[in-house]
Amino acid sequence: MFDRPEILAKITAQVEAGKAVLAAASSCGLVAKCAALGGADMLVVYSTGLSRLMGLPTSRIGDSNARTLELAAEIRNVVSSVPVIGGVEAWDPLRLDLDDLLDKFWAAGFSGVINYPTISTMGEKWRERRGRVGLGFEREVEMIAAARKKNIFSLAYVASPHDAKAMATAGADCIVPHVGATRGGLVGHEEGQSIEEAIRRINDINAAAQAVRPDVTLLCHGGAIAEPQDTSEVYRSTGCVGFVGASSIERIPIERAVKAAAAEFKAVPLTRERQHPLQNLHRGTNE
Repeated sequence: MFDRPEILAKITAQVEAGKAVLAAASSCGLVAKCAALGGADMLVVYSTGLSRLMGLPTSRIGDSNARTLELAAEIRNVVSSVPVIGGVEAWDPLRLDLDDLLDKFWAAGFSGVINYPTISTMGEKWRERRGRVGLGFEREVEMIAAARKKNIFSLAYVASPHDAKAMATAGADCIVPHVGATRGGLVGHEEGQSIEEAIRRINDINAAAQAVRPDVTLLCHGGAIAEPQDTSEVYRSTGCVGFVGASSIERIPIERAVKAAAAEFKAVPLTRERQHPLQNLHRGTNE
């Protein structure tokens, strides 16, 4: 387990050394192990990652909090060198006690939390409907505020300047502008904004967060930001100092690697060494 000051110190050290912070989605032990070996500063566990490993578009499947809690043991069984962050569905109607829910995530072995699945990206109509019954984005803000009171490290996905202000006020350690579903791969979202538009949105969101807390850590995620070169453009043009990778870590690279390996094995021709005549003669006498 890693406490909040320890994680914050690690992030600060990376940035001061001129290195981008990487939070890598890991929904199974193998991905977690490889991501940690590749240098990820933290692992992020989402229940939605299971859909990616099933070959599906990123989707919420079943009881999100229960599934995420179950994944903790598998991930921490093979990785102990970096913090593991759990995706909390704060608007879960079966778990209205956020303090109790956070205690369960900590007890399971998560050193931090992030508001995911998040209503922030689901559109105003859905947000308004959920908010009307007290299970909207405000619950996510309350969860982050509760984590801060417990001194638990937190990242906050936000999709607008308004959301960014709310999460910065609640005490989120890292604000993560979420600019849409990740492009690329077999089931990625090919349509959407350009990297230039993503950068514009990120700058608007970051400005709102920094108006509340100038020292808040800013990361980026989603949309056209899918490849390492995309993050490079974001770092040059925004205040973001790192990347939260989900499909970019545990879906797209796996698709490519497995397709390439299968193609290489399939391309090997079926050939045999030509047998020497004496070998055939010897076989005949034995028969």
